[in-house]
Amino acid sequence: MKEDEMLKIVVPGSTANLGPGFDSIGLAVSRYLTLDVRLAEAWSFAPKTAEVSGIPRGTDNLVYQAAAETADVYGRRLPSCAVEVSSDIPLTRGLGSSAAAVVAGIELADALLELGLSREQKMELATRYEGHPDNVGASLYGGLVIGCYREEGVDVVHLPDVDIEMVALIPAYELETKKARGQLPEQWTRQRAVEASAISNVFVAALLTKNWRLAGRMMAADLFHQPYRKPLVPELERAEALALEYGAIGAALSGAGPTVLVFAERGDGARLAERLRPHFPSCEVARLAVEPHGSRVYKLALEA
Repeated sequence: MKEDEMLKIVVPGSTANLGPGFDSIGLAVSRYLTLDVRLAEAWSFAPKTAEVSGIPRGTDNLVYQAAAETADVYGRRLPSCAVEVSSDIPLTRGLGSSAAAVVAGIELADALLELGLSREQKMELATRYEGHPDNVGASLYGGLVIGCYREEGVDVVHLPDVDIEMVALIPAYELETKKARGQLPEQWTRQRAVEASAISNVFVAALLTKNWRLAGRMMAADLFHQPYRKPLVPELERAEALALEYGAIGAALSGAGPTVLVFAERGDGARLAERLRPHFPSCEVARLAVEPHGSRVYKLALEA
């Protein structure tokens, strides 16, 4: 990157799990983190939208940390930059704000240092940083990502587009992932593990064959996490009932919550949002589309 250039990095938000796809299924959504980056004397991060008003302003920022770790992997050092940060992804609401920041940091290091990383290499770095491939995979690839993270590496199946829309019920309260994970049991019996895995498998097959009714049933049948997290997110049970009543595909926690997503076939999102809005007066009720494109980096010339 030269003195007379700037970078623009755009990363979509994401939802994870979709019910039974725990820590392995991610879907990119139409909310975005955007960085405008210029070379500078020292690192700084300047928030430009309300959603990121409280972010760290220096090298304790998550974007910087992911970028610095990427640089370290390749034995390089980052040049200092001034970064303007815009986002409409709400923080700690289950829509992938931290995963978007991690992906943005990896993209930033790749562009600044001209590493020439493949998407697969970025995915490996992001998954190792985040611990699972769902949100980061969706932010990197766009569309639907089904991933598996093992000692041997990361394996990903990517579908650029899925014929669904979402209505997001975004509560005003926050829910930290650590607290939500604390609700989960440490162990399952083999019988319960097999049942939970089978539900997840059928859910994926239903998605890929567009059997929406079956996908909705499997969404509601999740055994991995939603039964344990329902007490933390009272909106979920209500949304599941209304999804059935209003002919939606189904409802699920977005990641660990507290956002709940109600899924609809493409073209039905507007109707569904209008029906749901009166039932959730304390939530932001927002239509979301599947974002088919993953993270993007643009190199722009600065005006003289």
